[in-house]
Amino acid sequence: MKPYVLCHMVTSVDGRIWGSRWRPKGNVVPGLFERLHDQLVAEHGGGGSWLCGRVTAQEFAKGTEPQYPPSDQVFPRENWFTRREAKAWGIFLDGSGKAVWARRDIGGDPILVILTEAVPDSHLAGLRSDGVSYIFAGATEIDLAAALETLHRELGIDRLLLEGGGGANGALLRAGLIDELSLVISPAIDGSSGAPTVFNSGDVDLGPAPIESMTLASHEVLDGGAVWLRYRLSAATRLQSLQ
Repeated sequence: MKPYVLCHMVTSVDGRIWGSRWRPKGNVVPGLFERLHDQLVAEHGGGGSWLCGRVTAQEFAKGTEPQYPPSDQVFPRENWFTRREAKAWGIFLDGSGKAVWARRDIGGDPILVILTEAVPDSHLAGLRSDGVSYIFAGATEIDLAAALETLHRELGIDRLLLEGGGGANGALLRAGLIDELSLVISPAIDGSSGAPTVFNSGDVDLGPAPIESMTLASHEVLDGGAVWLRYRLSAATRLQSLQ
């Protein structure tokens, strides 16, 4: 069993997700992403755990050093939780252990990081010192399916908002783990290269995305001309694994 994964993103007309580059600025609605996030959470009775990638993790982290200090402690590669009960978790993919948190929660949501067994013991010591929970999913690369299964089994998470960046979105898309897409198209354009898109899969052509079907569930025109689209996704890889 895994959580139901809903990817929620706000994008420009040309599919870019760095809002600071969008023009015209007057068409960019402040706080739109957060407002719709809260609406999606309310649909599920207030439970709203959310997942982001490594780059976003380092944006949220408050540590000023590039890594946690050395430690003589040795830790087993076992999941570790500061708590088990939470209305919502802030979950981050950080396979190599790059983020130095210097905090234990984000807006009251306790932080949990998904690691590989290759992280150094000093990083685990730092996470424990900061009160940051962690789970392992893979030896050197994150096994996304295993990570989601652990979140469901250990913490009872049955619904997860996937909220970027593009690399994390692309990885879960490729793994066939996204059940729904909540896409808000803002009436603005980036118009240049370099900014990430909603789904990034690196610089290598991996071929078509493994999507069997994509069905429009709802659409809404928001204030200011933004369009909110919601699609149900069925992944070919997941369908094949169930046959």
